[in-house]
Amino acid sequence: MFVVATAGHVDHGKSTLVRALTGMEPDRWAEERRRGLTIDLGFAWTRLASGKDVAFVDVPGHERFLGNMLAGLGPAPVVCFVVAADEGWQAQSSDHRDAVAALGISHGIVVLTRSDRAPGGVDEVLARVRSELAGTGLRDAPAVTVSAVDGTGLGELRRALDDMLGSLPEPEPEARVRLWIDRSFTISGAGTVVTGTLTAGTLAQGDRLLLLGHADAGPVSVRALHSCNRSAHSVGPSSRVAVNLRSRLSADAIHRGDVLLTEDSWPVVDTIDVRRTMGASFTDAPGQLLVHIGTAAVPGRLRPFDPDHARLALGRRLPLELGDRLVLRATGSRSVLAGAQILDVDPPALDRRGDSSRRAGVLAAMSPGGDALTEVARRGAVRVEELRRMGLSGLARIPDGVKAFGGLWVYETVFDAWRRRLRSAVEQLSEQDPLAAGLSHGAAGDLIGPGGGALLAEVVREAGLVQRAGFISLPGQRQDLGAAEAGIATLENRLEIAPFAAPEAHDLDALGLGARELAAAERSGRLLRLGDGVVLLPRAPALAMRELAALPQPFTASEARKALGTTRRVAIPLLEYLDSRGWTRRLDSSRRTIA
Repeated sequence: MFVVATAGHVDHGKSTLVRALTGMEPDRWAEERRRGLTIDLGFAWTRLASGKDVAFVDVPGHERFLGNMLAGLGPAPVVCFVVAADEGWQAQSSDHRDAVAALGISHGIVVLTRSDRAPGGVDEVLARVRSELAGTGLRDAPAVTVSAVDGTGLGELRRALDDMLGSLPEPEPEARVRLWIDRSFTISGAGTVVTGTLTAGTLAQGDRLLLLGHADAGPVSVRALHSCNRSAHSVGPSSRVAVNLRSRLSADAIHRGDVLLTEDSWPVVDTIDVRRTMGASFTDAPGQLLVHIGTAAVPGRLRPFDPDHARLALGRRLPLELGDRLVLRATGSRSVLAGAQILDVDPPALDRRGDSSRRAGVLAAMSPGGDALTEVARRGAVRVEELRRMGLSGLARIPDGVKAFGGLWVYETVFDAWRRRLRSAVEQLSEQDPLAAGLSHGAAGDLIGPGGGALLAEVVREAGLVQRAGFISLPGQRQDLGAAEAGIATLENRLEIAPFAAPEAHDLDALGLGARELAAAERSGRLLRLGDGVVLLPRAPALAMRELAALPQPFTASEARKALGTTRRVAIPLLEYLDSRGWTRRLDSSRRTIA
């Protein structure tokens, strides 16, 4: 299916044209039909000769209903721009042209209606229309002259519409869903139904979605789907779709401008940086504006950086992505003030003097579609999924200057800074406190920040450091025991003579060896600490195994103590150590055997 919105001055025959093409009445309200004036959005559909299904969104032309017009035109990918041949270009023609330009719509068709009232021809009118549309995406749109009254040109219009729709880029059925709601109502026996124009992604029965409303957000599920009054199991782009929701919210609590989203797939934001695409300079614009996106219209506060770049603070949070087009109106105005395109959905805080002018320079160099390297450099480290949520494309290739660690991308300059900072801190700690076990993981994480903390193992490896027991230290470095060196050496000599004669606490005190000194000696591989304050040489367990293997198996702790020529204070922790290594095996409460 294809979705086409109308545009054009009030009473130039937009609804009459849709009625002639589809055989359906687009005006839904009795007041509209009584007054002959479209007030709100109308909907109709038909099938072209090629088999293409086309849904029309008929918009009001009167200046008082500009907001309704923008709600219909905003999500539509194609426009049918209508100008009456007997009246020519008019005031609201300009308003609708400005809306088309602001929204960046580049696919459409120009229709000159009421040719039966212009017997002198339409050349002058068409020339004026071409001139007025020259600065928009419709500058080269095909033009057809018709009369809905006598049918002149309708066949040509259908063929031109068919050809134009055939040239459109393929929609993306696998994309995430963002359905801007234009109507909500209740059907007896079914419940709440919302409608909108689906331009990307696919909806299916049973889908779980996020309904983001004016004051609330919550999960909903799809009970049923209809498109053009036909039931469907799934609906893809581009389509008009009615979604029957399972939701705790009634239809009265859902409004035009609310939106259905694929869960956890969109950045929902209220502050954006934008570039002016047409209309009034930002420096001349009022500070308070009305911002239109999709079917939503929200108040906004403009902070200009220069004539073409500004920050917009929105009155409520919306699901936005890079490149989205906005229409800006002055509060209370019935015309378009300017068009804007989103450059950043996660802009940095501006707290320092001169930040605004610096930000203007950054934005001037930015592409509307975003740049992965720029985003990674600004953040230091960012998950690829977050870049995708922002609307960045081309993420299959890792940019030069970026290091990838799974789904996390890190700017190389930042990673190198983490590496240098960590190496320097470890070296400095080693010099200042030779007995320290190293830099703790917590201290390292604080040093390089949360981005680097998630990659601590990689930073340690790239920095040429090692991790042991929660500490980071220099590799292959023999621990400098400083003043404790003499005491350790004396203890080593004693244990060489009597390997299982572990020193008592007072012996260690006399040697000047406390817990820190003993821990440092153990880390350097010179001592082995067992439970209950027992200190031996690292090779003591192997020597013990040699003696225990000579005993009749199994053996008791008492027999082991005697074989080793030591005390129970030493024998029990040593036997438990051997058990923990799997070198001996405990059979019951009193006996062991060599494993």
